[in-house]
Amino acid sequence: MGKKKVLVVGGTGYLGQHLLQAYYASSSSSDTNGNGVSSFDLAFTHHSTPPPKLLLHAIPGSIPFQVDLKTGVGFESISNAFGQPDVVVNCAAMSVPRACETDPDTAHAINVPSALVNWLQSFKEKSSLLIHLSTDQVYEGEKSFYKEEDIAIPVNVYGKTKVAAEQFISENYSNYAILRSSIIYGPQTVSPVPKSLPIQWMDGVLAKGEEVQFFHDEFRCPIFVKDLVNMILALTRLWMSGTKQIQLLLNTGGPDRVSRVQMAEAVAQFRGYDTSKIKSVSASSVDRGVKSPSDISMDITRLVQTLKIHPVSFKDGVRLTLEAEAKN
Repeated sequence: MGKKKVLVVGGTGYLGQHLLQAYYASSSSSDTNGNGVSSFDLAFTHHSTPPPKLLLHAIPGSIPFQVDLKTGVGFESISNAFGQPDVVVNCAAMSVPRACETDPDTAHAINVPSALVNWLQSFKEKSSLLIHLSTDQVYEGEKSFYKEEDIAIPVNVYGKTKVAAEQFISENYSNYAILRSSIIYGPQTVSPVPKSLPIQWMDGVLAKGEEVQFFHDEFRCPIFVKDLVNMILALTRLWMSGTKQIQLLLNTGGPDRVSRVQMAEAVAQFRGYDTSKIKSVSASSVDRGVKSPSDISMDITRLVQTLKIHPVSFKDGVRLTLEAEAKN
């Protein structure tokens, strides 16, 4: 039995980096010289810029591949140099709703992983599990605590491309786990990502002690990144244990339905900031150039029952995030 192979598509992004580190840490032991050795063979894809040295240093032995998800250019080099992966986690996406709205063709080409699925189908053995990250924005936002079987009625291009991706995978691939993720938050990555991280951003603006506006009428179930990573590791172990078939659709959020105001209040309370500086406004008062669903909180009963993982509360996640940032 050789090492199991894991490919993280979009490995230089926020979730991708946390995942690579967790795969490496979850299975690494020391060789006779005291160097870390992973029981997984790890590879990851990146799109444009070279993979960051900090990431490569943190996951020794992992192999980076430059891949264009729109055309599939680059997948053949993975076949040649790495071989067929046992598990593929697709974290890559065009995930800024406004950007999707202004360029729907590119959003569709990147977010519907047809090139990835076609590449996996090219192997004789159909023995790879595809774990695909979807979004809570597939829901319409007209009620609380959506269940997986509720009809997906997205209100923006981003949500529509993600619904199309779910349909493409379930119709064209035999083994998959589709994870409808809410806002992912947590500590910064080993090689810092350029995008703004929600808790760190709120902490930064509240620290100034000036009045800041937050929406009171948009609700999500944010998920702590390490919980999401543990869910993906659990799916990986399930597949590697010899499970014959996996076809799963799971809401992957945290246990708490919170507005942006409540998120900011949790940060302020942990830090001891003045909560009176948090000003509550309606989402309709700001034109963001894209329609946003108002309540896409999710019921995570199926997730907890399937993976036996209980995600941390939002307040605990905020504490863990800011404690980790303080150490760094």
